[in-house]
Amino acid sequence: MSRRKLVAALAAVVVVAGAGVAVTALAAPEEQKAVADERRVPATAPVTRGDLSDSSQQDGTLGYLGERKINAGPSGILTRIAPAGSTVERDERLYEVDGRPVLLMYGAEPMYRTLKTGDKGKDVRQLEENLAALGYVGFTVDDEYTTYTADAVKRWQKSHGLKRTGSLGPDTIAFAGSAVRVKEAGAAAGDQVGPGRPVLTVTGSERVVRFKLPVADAGLAKTGTKVSVQLPDGTTAPGKVSSVGRTASAGNEPQDRTPKIDITVSFDAPAKVKGVDQSPVTVDLTGETRRDVLSVPVNALLALPGGGFGVQVVENGRTRDVEVELGMFGQGRVEISGKGLREGMKVGVPSA
Repeated sequence: MSRRKLVAALAAVVVVAGAGVAVTALAAPEEQKAVADERRVPATAPVTRGDLSDSSQQDGTLGYLGERKINAGPSGILTRIAPAGSTVERDERLYEVDGRPVLLMYGAEPMYRTLKTGDKGKDVRQLEENLAALGYVGFTVDDEYTTYTADAVKRWQKSHGLKRTGSLGPDTIAFAGSAVRVKEAGAAAGDQVGPGRPVLTVTGSERVVRFKLPVADAGLAKTGTKVSVQLPDGTTAPGKVSSVGRTASAGNEPQDRTPKIDITVSFDAPAKVKGVDQSPVTVDLTGETRRDVLSVPVNALLALPGGGFGVQVVENGRTRDVEVELGMFGQGRVEISGKGLREGMKVGVPSA
């Protein structure tokens, strides 16, 4: 049990004691029986058997995956630029300089040189993969730019009304990992641009949620953990934890400097998720689930004089304290085990 959860349990025990459920001191069996008979139990709750989840709700922000800048390839006057909020996919225009389009291709390697016959490298393979994905044939997808590759490039250039040179450079294409969403423009039509100057700030087109989780609760959000996200329009969408930060940082709020880690959630069906960028959402984390266990409300716990915890069992108008071992905390309940415990038993709890 984490220190934070143990403190919460102890706090609950204090509430129980204050409400009139006493803790039996070590004494002879006859004395314990007499005390138990005189105690008044404000209320009771049953010991239940079932599944218990270590659930949690966290405040998050709806956004998009990743963020990066796309710099200009050619020099000249910016004549067109993709508008903010639009999505640009493979083989579509990001911007134009002097009326010549710069189009998007997918890949991790940057477009840092003009590719031509005889060139070799990962960027060559990356270009050929895009040509193949667009339906161009007659070449082998590998690390070598052959005359067959150049022929395919010429056919691609013709389809876009470009001069058929058979070579391609940063003045014609830019690479990104996938389709991009334009977050904002770094320049406007009519501006003078040049290589290295930011033209667009883009993100991935996939919707995600980001939130911060206290380090003490990091076990609730392992990669792959299933979640449910409550969206701004009141609907919910299923998803899973896609990434967990490795470095903790203090909270931004002055009253809460608890070390936290960054969590990113991806949706099972991101295309169906609607909502304004940076909208607040609520993330329901299920965490670990314990199957077929006995549990009681947390405020049913008693701090025993000799250490440890117990519950006050109520049977036939009489009460007795039973020592228990604690397991998972979740949903306002705590898993318990111990000799003589069974489903349906009544235990003392504070009155409402």
